[in-house]
Amino acid sequence: MSTPAILVDNVTVHYGEVLALDAASLTLDPARICGLVGMNGSGKSTLFKVIMGMIRPDGGSVRIHGQSPSRTRREGGIGYVPQSEEVDWQFPLSVHDVVMMGRYGHQGFTRRATKADRAAVDEALDRVELGPYAGRQIGQLSGGQKKRAFVARGIAQGATTMLLDEPFAGVDKRSEATITRLLRELASDGCTILVSTHDLHALPELCDEAVLLMHRVLMHGPPDRVLQPENLARAFGLDVLNRNFPAQDHRAKPKERTA
Repeated sequence: MSTPAILVDNVTVHYGEVLALDAASLTLDPARICGLVGMNGSGKSTLFKVIMGMIRPDGGSVRIHGQSPSRTRREGGIGYVPQSEEVDWQFPLSVHDVVMMGRYGHQGFTRRATKADRAAVDEALDRVELGPYAGRQIGQLSGGQKKRAFVARGIAQGATTMLLDEPFAGVDKRSEATITRLLRELASDGCTILVSTHDLHALPELCDEAVLLMHRVLMHGPPDRVLQPENLARAFGLDVLNRNFPAQDHRAKPKERTA
């Protein structure tokens, strides 16, 4: 049996008196794309931070390919595509500079780019179709191009696990299709991808599986099953029973898990 790409075991996190995660457990196999679905305040961002080793849980444990999150992050094994509002788009960095950040773990203390670093950055930019924009200041890109620049950073980094926080927010349909294609290609190459999104209509085409989160994992299974209105009602606490969300069959469906 292969080692899980992401193993979150009974993780609990408090911010003071506020309970962000309550014994949350999640197992993702390698080379899969999983959609993370939940309302604002459900713990999605906290789960990302725990997986990246940015915060230590009050209880439980996290392993990334059998290693601690902090070690995996030091070794460049985790790539992250943030929400747009988390980034200072006025900072004087070019697109090339942003993608080169993914190579820092390969450069040692000098941060001096080698021929191999430059080749990896050029290849990543070409792969996300941003080669002609390499010298442009990062804030001058469109919403979809900015997302692709951070995906390119993860590609250049050689990340085997990638976390994306609302990658389709503020992007046009062409960029959404491009990002979806890129993520499917990365998964085919062996990368494990966890995507936090409110765009439920995009899940069946993008994801192999989906997770409903409300401080703990309520359900984990194929998107067409997870997106059933009665299940969404559990996560969002809303009357969604009359909404029609797309359903689609997926190969290699994971065993359904419910809490």
